[in-house]
Amino acid sequence: MKLKSLILILTMAGGVAFAAATDPDVIARQHLMDANGAAMKTISGMAKGDIAFDATAAGAAKQSLITNAAGIEAAWKNNATDPESHSKPEIWTNMADFVAKGGALGTAATAMDTTSLDGIRAGIEGVGGACGACHKAYKTS
Repeated sequence: MKLKSLILILTMAGGVAFAAATDPDVIARQHLMDANGAAMKTISGMAKGDIAFDATAAGAAKQSLITNAAGIEAAWKNNATDPESHSKPEIWTNMADFVAKGGALGTAATAMDTTSLDGIRAGIEGVGGACGACHKAYKTS
């Protein structure tokens, strides 16, 4: 692992240790997003060639994205707040759009063929685009 990457990871981990959410709904949302981040790290790492292709790991990452996308509406149903939350208030005034964006992630993940590296490379743009569209509209940072 490159030194810069290690420093970045350790810095981020340290920040999490000192600035943790306390609201249970927000904590659950953060876990859901962390799982999505881990899945995307696996899939994008394979697509870029940073991680060796592994169909089993790619399939598990895909399933995690699909499962989490299906849980987005329930995870954000309560308008819970926490200083460590990155959810914009617009989520609760535009819930239908927010849920649709979550659905788009599930659709893109479902369509991605994780049985081959070419399939991942062909599908990752749709998955990443779905993530980005929601984050742009509904994430504070």
